[in-house]
Amino acid sequence: MSFLDMIKKSVIEEFSGTLSTGDLFFSLLTAFVAALLITYVYKKTYTGVSYTKSFVLSIVLLSMVTSLVIRTINSNLALSLGMVGALSIVRFRTAVKDPVDTIFMFWAITAGIMSGAGIYLTTLIATLILGILYMIMYMTNVKSTTKYLLVVKADKDFGDKILKLMSKKKKCTLKTESVKKNSVEFTFEIANREIAEDLLSWKNKEEIESIHLVSVD
Repeated sequence: MSFLDMIKKSVIEEFSGTLSTGDLFFSLLTAFVAALLITYVYKKTYTGVSYTKSFVLSIVLLSMVTSLVIRTINSNLALSLGMVGALSIVRFRTAVKDPVDTIFMFWAITAGIMSGAGIYLTTLIATLILGILYMIMYMTNVKSTTKYLLVVKADKDFGDKILKLMSKKKKCTLKTESVKKNSVEFTFEIANREIAEDLLSWKNKEEIESIHLVSVD
């Protein structure tokens, strides 16, 4: 038997498995449970401004569809080549606004690949461990990294009082000062919301035109 014949025989034997209903069921179930764990972590740690339910559902479907693809590729050589050819002509143009969303999508694909490969318990354990580690990192860093921008627009003559009040605050930095003919606008960077409480209490004063408090990740 030649070397090429040996390679051909090994490839045929590798893809000669059958696609049973039981394998499909366990792959889908494992991918579904893993995706639920991933979406739970995503909901608990989400800090963006445009949370959508459709993205959460996409994570679940992405994991389950990936498991079906991998299970199909493992079972039949002809189907695997056909699926690779079909996927090669598909273009995905959906824009991902947050880089963290991309990581969660890749996490869902990885869980789908593992469940499609038949390593069910390992898939769930790995997903659970990654989720716990990410939650720990999030909980230990979110308080120290979250900052706020305080934007205040007021009458020009009232600007000195605002500066005097905020100059007494610790962890408060004046970022911008825009002066117009009859008004002035300040942008302060503050470490927490409590620093802005005194200034927010002035929001009903006639001299204050607007106050905006924006969270910055």
